[in-house]
Amino acid sequence: MEATVRDAYRPLRTPADTAAGTRSPELTPTQIKVLRGVHSGLLNKQIAYDLGIAEATVKAHMTALMRKLNVRNRTQVAIVAQTLVLRSA
Repeated sequence: MEATVRDAYRPLRTPADTAAGTRSPELTPTQIKVLRGVHSGLLNKQIAYDLGIAEATVKAHMTALMRKLNVRNRTQVAIVAQTLVLRSA
């Protein structure tokens, strides 16, 4: 993977966030990686390729993300991802 793509998959939460009591949705490591990909503007097919999983699996993770984040579409997922990224920065 290129450095820019690899950087997109860094953890959303830091130990400082956890210690400070900042609550993020409980996401699996793969869901976090998919969320990073969406935040980076990647298509499902690109995220799947980067993670070495099927595109259908990415779609399943997107469905789970939308449910956990209480949003209805990919744009809203990206907006929430931006909020989580800013919070963890």
